[in-house]
Amino acid sequence: MTSTTKDPSKFNVTPSQQASLPRFLYQQITCRPKPVTGVNLDGKTAIVTGSNTGVGLETARQLLDLGISRLILAVRNEAKGAAAAANLGKGRDHFPQDTTIEVWSLDLSIYDSILAFCARAEKELTTLDMVVLNAGIGPATRCFNRHTGHDEVIQVNYLSTALLAILLLPVIQSKRQKQSGPSRLTIVNSEVSGWTKFSEATAGNNKSTPPSILAALDDNKDARVDMVDRMYVSKLLGQFFLSEIAQVVDPSLVVINATSPSLVLETEFNRDRAGTLLYTIGKLALNKVVANTADVGARMITDAAVNHGEETHGEMMSFQELVPLAPMIYTEEGRKISKRLWEETLSEFEFAGVREILDRVRSSSGMAPISYEPKRKQLKRSWCGGSLGCVKEPFVDLRERRG
Repeated sequence: MTSTTKDPSKFNVTPSQQASLPRFLYQQITCRPKPVTGVNLDGKTAIVTGSNTGVGLETARQLLDLGISRLILAVRNEAKGAAAAANLGKGRDHFPQDTTIEVWSLDLSIYDSILAFCARAEKELTTLDMVVLNAGIGPATRCFNRHTGHDEVIQVNYLSTALLAILLLPVIQSKRQKQSGPSRLTIVNSEVSGWTKFSEATAGNNKSTPPSILAALDDNKDARVDMVDRMYVSKLLGQFFLSEIAQVVDPSLVVINATSPSLVLETEFNRDRAGTLLYTIGKLALNKVVANTADVGARMITDAAVNHGEETHGEMMSFQELVPLAPMIYTEEGRKISKRLWEETLSEFEFAGVREILDRVRSSSGMAPISYEPKRKQLKRSWCGGSLGCVKEPFVDLRERRG
């Protein structure tokens, strides 16, 4: 993979300014993103994850307002998804006859669920023009994924989101028809990615053989962890992933960008903190002074997904304009962390054959294969199917494999 050094000088603000609390509050109070209009999505298909509530639901609503023909609500709880679909359909007698809203099961805490979802997309979709990866969690207490052993907030917000993004690439590619431009894959991220020092990664950067970043995030399972900072870290990891995947994928196939809905408290993202005194006081104050409604936050997601092209590939948007990624991304130390994390992430997904998938996507776009280091041993079992190609083995408990 060719290394690309990101240049922060093209933005109106520096990375440090963008990550500052004063700018965050200034934008929250003074900026009001415009509704997305003048776009016709007739004949197009979109997937929105985490779409039964909050900004995900409102993004789905806005895509329907723009005439999307087929909308997939990817949700963990199908009953809640069905209720959301019914809500979206209310008062929409003007829908074209061929407009459909479907509820598909997707649990980002389970790799098998992601594999099944992508296999279903390959089998049932005739086109895939737009993907909005919105699902995420903000738990108040630390817990670990029962299948992988990873910190759950890292599992859902970073690892599973990254796997879903990679596995949907060949689906997007195989479903391309006579499109006038690239498809879109928009990852919902946040300004808070610049609010963490990410000590778990920086502590080992000076060692000749730095320790695993993912393992460091799972260490000391009984220790108290600042879960607010851990959520910030999960968003920073997402920006590292964005920087790397954008170098691998041709933007003429799919534009991969990220956006922030900024501060929105009318969601279930922080539902684990609901009921606490601090949360109640903070919600009342912030909702009154600076927080966006879910509808306003969703405007920024919809805008990133439908209004922008290759200039946003591998970039971050906030309040409907390009902004710098987290300051660490642009440092030499950050570039080292990014490469380490990318390799660790691909190794984590070895069971899904992601290296071969990425190479196949690249070769079909006329790009050279990726040079991976170190070379990985092939797993013994394999099963293949559809444009997803070879998946090494059905997912098993990774805790057993690591042991």
